[in-house]
Amino acid sequence: MSDKKEHKDISLNASLKSQDTEEWIDIHYTRKVGFFWAKIAMRLGVTPNMITIASIFIGAAGCYLFYYSNLLINIVGMLLLSLANSFDSADGQLARLTNNKTRLGRILDGLAGDVWFFIVYIVIVLRMIYADGFTPLWAWAMGIVAGASHVLAAAMADYYRNVHLFFAKGKDGSEHDRYLKLKEDFRKMKFSQKPFQKLCMFFYMNYTHTQEMLSPKMQRFFGNLWREYQGEIPANVCEKIRLKNKKFMPLTNVLQFNARTIFLFFSLFINQVWLYFAFDIVVMNAVLIYLITKEEQLFDNFNKQLSQGNIETTE
Repeated sequence: MSDKKEHKDISLNASLKSQDTEEWIDIHYTRKVGFFWAKIAMRLGVTPNMITIASIFIGAAGCYLFYYSNLLINIVGMLLLSLANSFDSADGQLARLTNNKTRLGRILDGLAGDVWFFIVYIVIVLRMIYADGFTPLWAWAMGIVAGASHVLAAAMADYYRNVHLFFAKGKDGSEHDRYLKLKEDFRKMKFSQKPFQKLCMFFYMNYTHTQEMLSPKMQRFFGNLWREYQGEIPANVCEKIRLKNKKFMPLTNVLQFNARTIFLFFSLFINQVWLYFAFDIVVMNAVLIYLITKEEQLFDNFNKQLSQGNIETTE
């Protein structure tokens, strides 16, 4: 028997969610920079939520600078947004390394990106009107449609990734939540005692409800799965679902921060910011519709296998 004291793994790999869901830019850049910040935070006793709040303010400042039709100012904004994104990565990595994961932390983490891009959409609309000569009606119409498209795309990409992580790493390795459970927790929470937490929970609960409404066949499968296995899902069933669902993870990455930000930066470099809205409305919506269709088909098929009693067989 070894007398060596067991130490917690604080390596870069231990700070990642899953190789299945990480994309090339994150593995080779964002997560490495985030890991650097996470290690510093561990030494200083900084919590994940502190890093998240810092990322919100840094990213917001960077996004505001996209209002100006000056490339040098825009580049400063790009650097600040990139720094904020590395902080946004660091908070989750720190939470995993220190096992300090909370629902409030997840809500704040999602809020960071929402704040950044809310500012992006506002400043691009104003820039289109006051610098590029677009009519207010046309600029606001594009901004609202693109913003709504962004909200849905980001929500579903996040949801599908967490569903995948649930089957890949179990409940502890995933942030997958269900609307009914959140609704129950929301009712128990007293506004007089935790006003900020209750407000955050309200938005998060409705955010989750939207995700579930857009994935009805997946929800039907989950309901049948819980009833079939009483919460104890066999490992071979989880692995089968993980392997089948893994091929859709690159599409969820397309809908999230990196691809979106690369095209935003491109539109700023060529001083044609309206192209970012067009990209959101046309390209991202096409990817989203395809992803939802494929995920629904996959989980409808799993549901049929479950009802026939052959979901535990390998293929």
